[in-house]
Amino acid sequence: MDSGLSMVIGSVGCVSGEAHPDELRTKIYGERSLYDNPWVRLTLVDIEPPDGHRFEHHVVRLQTVALGLVVNDRDEVLMMWRHRFVTGEWGWELPGGIVDAGEDAAATAAREVREETGWEPGSMRHLISFQPMPGMVDTPHSVYVAEGAEHVSEPTDKEEAARIDWLPLSSVVDLASKGEVLGSGSLVGLLHYLASRGSSTTG
Repeated sequence: MDSGLSMVIGSVGCVSGEAHPDELRTKIYGERSLYDNPWVRLTLVDIEPPDGHRFEHHVVRLQTVALGLVVNDRDEVLMMWRHRFVTGEWGWELPGGIVDAGEDAAATAAREVREETGWEPGSMRHLISFQPMPGMVDTPHSVYVAEGAEHVSEPTDKEEAARIDWLPLSSVVDLASKGEVLGSGSLVGLLHYLASRGSSTTG
């Protein structure tokens, strides 16, 4: 395993044992909405950080997201090559999307894999959950792993990707280094999966 990646994962694992001193906790006095629709909510939160300087802080609240990381017996991962107009980038992503109301996140991950790629994944197990930008954005992300999948149809969300392919897991770190893996969900999920396996697939 790459030593740098191993060190990062190890340090993150120590966080849960750290103290949570109340004197360093930011106080919240209220929150008011500036913009709200089913996709995104922009608010101003009245806060007081530990330095005592009280002010209003912009917060973006988005939906909960689930992604599916599907691997096969050839040590390949199912990925989508797509364009993201917001940043003007092309790159590889894991299939994923918003968790519908009342839907289990693992079911969302499986549904998104099926709709976006045409592959029906095997049983989903939880890999990791995280917040990608906790200083300003609230959008819980979870990644689920499935080992094996069956091709059942063409993608129903055909506009999602220009290409769908199985990529060698051994190529993931290099692709990430070149900026060809897009989004924190794909990056965190893939790199955590490689680190947790402790295998030679990291390069």
